[in-house]
Amino acid sequence: MGVQILLLVALCTAVGLGPAGWLAGAAFAVGTWAVLTLALRRSWARGFGAANRVTLARATLVGGVTALVADSFGRHAPVAVLVALASVALVLDAVDGKVARRTGTATALGARFDMEVDAFLILVLCVFVSMSLGPWVLVIGAMRYVFVAAAWVAPWLRAPLPPSTARKTVAALQGVVLVAAGADLVPRPVSAAAVALALVSLVWSFGRDVRWLWRTRRRPAAAG
Repeated sequence: MGVQILLLVALCTAVGLGPAGWLAGAAFAVGTWAVLTLALRRSWARGFGAANRVTLARATLVGGVTALVADSFGRHAPVAVLVALASVALVLDAVDGKVARRTGTATALGARFDMEVDAFLILVLCVFVSMSLGPWVLVIGAMRYVFVAAAWVAPWLRAPLPPSTARKTVAALQGVVLVAAGADLVPRPVSAAAVALALVSLVWSFGRDVRWLWRTRRRPAAAG
């Protein structure tokens, strides 16, 4: 939380940060601390681990992005700073997993922490991009949370999925495309087309996973 506040102070000094940005950044810091503390207690983890520290650094950057996006509703956002923070967070996504594997500290908690940081970054980027491309972009950010909500109604959706390179590629594509669209480096129709293709790929990925989970659920009944 201390590092998150320091980042917010740095952003305030460099580009200015209004009340909405401060509130969103502080809320993110408190929420992350509370959820992570509870998860660590439930998992009975003996230590936090180097990989989780990398993920926590990513989460801190996501907190900065969240503050800038929240602040952008009241004034023009410092796009270069926002894109830089989001880009570093995306690059570090390839680091924490490698650190976990090399140090032998890969855990279910670490994998979930990494996934939730990714999902929230995508959601925040969708909010930012939707200001220029339209609210339909929010479907990308909401899809993960809709899936989680559906799993409470249909418990078979909670079953573990097999590793998939395609799933990881599609997930990484969302962040890259949203950052590029947010940077406004290409004409808006091109950005809209790229984001639409990213959405189609995400729908395909989720649809494939749901289909696999459904088929797996029905196998025992079929065998009986």
